[in-house]
Amino acid sequence: METTYTHARAHFAALCDHATSTLEPIIVHRRGAEDVAIVSAVEFDSLRETLHLLRSPRNAERILSAVKRVRSRRTKPQSVPSLREEFGLSKDRSK
Repeated sequence: METTYTHARAHFAALCDHATSTLEPIIVHRRGAEDVAIVSAVEFDSLRETLHLLRSPRNAERILSAVKRVRSRRTKPQSVPSLREEFGLSKDRSK
């Protein structure tokens, strides 16, 4: 979604509600100044976490490789309990 600065000033609360309910950024065009975005805090935190995870080239490679495997559908879906068991993350720490 995009809007003008004037419209954003007049409808700021509604734009904030839209950003939080849809997680869609709203670009605010400003005359003679750089555009800005209104983004929900949840979406902003998600973007920051993604940037953090991709900052390490090795970690980024692992993540992108996993995404490719999922998209190719060569990986069979697994349940959370089976993944916990596979990686030794069972809730019972005495194991």
